[in-house]
Amino acid sequence: MTVKQISSYLNVNERTILKLVSDGVLPGVKVGNQWRFRKAMIDTWLDDQMLGVIPSQLDILEFNISPRQMLELANCFQPENIIPELVAQTKTAVVEELAAHAHRLGLIIDKTWFVGALIERENILPSAMGNGIAFLHTLRRHPTKISRPFMILGRSRNGIDFDSLDGQPTHLFFVLGLKFEELHLPWLHKLMQMFAQGEAIKNLLVAPDADAIYKTLCKAELDLRPEPRVEVHKE
Repeated sequence: MTVKQISSYLNVNERTILKLVSDGVLPGVKVGNQWRFRKAMIDTWLDDQMLGVIPSQLDILEFNISPRQMLELANCFQPENIIPELVAQTKTAVVEELAAHAHRLGLIIDKTWFVGALIERENILPSAMGNGIAFLHTLRRHPTKISRPFMILGRSRNGIDFDSLDGQPTHLFFVLGLKFEELHLPWLHKLMQMFAQGEAIKNLLVAPDADAIYKTLCKAELDLRPEPRVEVHKE
């Protein structure tokens, strides 16, 4: 479905649709310069809102926080949080491998719960957004089972079938382990902004090791910051 078709289907203007999908709120994939949508995923997204699984459209539109004001990458992510090449070849195995890595690092207290919570979210709405990226997270925060806010990244150069919106293999798997609801949307929005340009994704795929991957991510975060304004005083 096109932006125009989704606009008619949801009975909202096209500008609102473009804002929601650009912010990573509405599930869609960019093909060239055009957004495309899968009706089944839009229906699931609507169901999630009605059930209260995700915030309502109004909540999202009022959530006006700059990505530069959000949680800094270094606060919840380090080179040791990266798996440069996943061993897993299936969707469930990817979730288990990423959860196991988080558990080894002491980031989660209950690995079994975390695996189940991630899979529960996947069963409602797949986290693979297209363009080779997936952002995995639980439906609800559970502060007693997560030691501290974190992000884990697993990479598969060959790609894995992860039910992506664009039907293509997924290569980069970001797992968000957040203790509080307030951090979820800002952090997810920041990541979407970091990878709005395909160049950052390509750089992550060719990075030789965890340190290089980490530096690439730090640069993508740095690129979100505006250029300092230089005031010119006229004599």
